[in-house]
Amino acid sequence: MKARYIRVSTANQKAGRQEAKSISEETVFMDVVSGTIPFAQRTEGKKLLQKIQDGSVDYVSVSSIDRLGRNLYDILTTLELFKKKKVVLKVDNLGLESMVKGKENPAFNLIISVMASIAEMERETMLERQREGIAIAKAKGVYKGREKGSVESDKVFLSKYTEVIKCLKKGHSLRDTAKLCNVSLGTVQKVRKKLDR
Repeated sequence: MKARYIRVSTANQKAGRQEAKSISEETVFMDVVSGTIPFAQRTEGKKLLQKIQDGSVDYVSVSSIDRLGRNLYDILTTLELFKKKKVVLKVDNLGLESMVKGKENPAFNLIISVMASIAEMERETMLERQREGIAIAKAKGVYKGREKGSVESDKVFLSKYTEVIKCLKKGHSLRDTAKLCNVSLGTVQKVRKKLDR
């Protein structure tokens, strides 16, 4: 079976660009989670790994290597597991597959190591910019930030997605709901999860 792994960092990010590359015979696994969370600790990541372990998935596509993560060690650990189970990983934006005719692709290993390092560096750069921006805002006295320990309640979150709730209650599938309401699949999954509590 072929699978596609999609990851967005937050529920308000769109997964359309990643979803557009999927094909009908691929089973989609989508997480709404930071790239710093290890692959094996993500809800859909765990499900995908289970399918790989039981031998039902032998081919995985991602739009780019940073969808697997933003931590070099974790990406390489995930790739090693794929390799042990003889799972082919295809990275769309590089047009590369980890194995060619059942043999390891040496070019893939080299390029992926470099790309994974870049993904990790990009995250560090982004965090550094964020810290600098907060420091400047604090110095100007304009930084508010979220109150420490505060969390958006389920009620507040669900109040933002009344159309999604209506579609789900009418029996529409998660994908159809996402299209009808012009939100990401991850958002619909999060709404469903909160409704089921």
